Amino acid sequence: MAESGGPSLPSARPAHTPLLRAERFVWLTARVLEQRLFAHRFLNGGADPVERALDAYRNEDGGYGHALEPDLRGPVSQPLHTARALHVLDAVGRCGGQRVERVCRYLTSVSTADGALPAVCPSQRGYPMAPFVPVVDDPPSELLATGPVVGLLHRNEVWHAWLFRATDFCWQAVASLEASHPYEIEAAVAFLDAAPDRARAEAAADRLGRLVRERRLAALDPDHLDTYPVAPGYAPGEHHFPHDFARTPDSLARAWFTDEEMARSLDFLAAEQEEDGGWPVRWRQWAPAPALEARAGVTIEALRTLRAYGRYVG
Repeated sequence: MAESGGPSLPSARPAHTPLLRAERFVWLTARVLEQRLFAHRFLNGGADPVERALDAYRNEDGGYGHALEPDLRGPVSQPLHTARALHVLDAVGRCGGQRVERVCRYLTSVSTADGALPAVCPSQRGYPMAPFVPVVDDPPSELLATGPVVGLLHRNEVWHAWLFRATDFCWQAVASLEASHPYEIEAAVAFLDAAPDRARAEAAADRLGRLVRERRLAALDPDHLDTYPVAPGYAPGEHHFPHDFARTPDSLARAWFTDEEMARSLDFLAAEQEEDGGWPVRWRQWAPAPALEARAGVTIEALRTLRAYGRYVG
């Protein structure tokens, strides 16, 4: 018998659905955190087990480490780990209270002179990490690290002194963004989707959407990917699609794409499920363990996106 708050039994669901195939992949390969997050999102599992699993990655300084973000190994807290922790807490409706107060104190302690976040602090030096993530002594502020964190905190109506300057940084970074880096565009969308000034957010998103289309940063025809550029430094075939920018129908980025373009994108996403039930990691892989650990998260996000758009997954 499943314990209270645990997932429902697999026998209660139809066999061979995308969800059941993904579930097998998760039980076979994923860390405990992603197993419990999958169970919460798709199998009626409780939030408490997810929080308990996440606690294993939390450090005394209020940040998170221990390879929570698989491409950064080692125990030390880093902004990218902490951003992922907030994403998990948001997913289970626990992004608030004293836990997030401690996180905000950590964010304050590692912020740059302009009040925003670097992607990686120098404390990472000496631990294994992806070669495409540089470690420098005086790291700059990064929209990639700051935008999703600020967006999550605003969406959950968290108010902390750290947010004021970090929000100002995001507005300035978004205004100066020239759309050469698709992941930065995604970080900008994560901020804009929850920014309190909705009129300003809509105007900024409209500008970014035009740049994405002008510079062909979204692959609108998955059958002809060779006609779309891949950003310098990315892995071969590391394209970005409409569903990567607009992960839910209520995202501001959804207006960037026609219904037909979004349908093709979602068809492509659904078809990417592999024989083992998981979705592939599209970015550059540098070691077996980080790639395997990342796949469970990618799989959960793929299912979440498909379900958000009303695609039947199981």
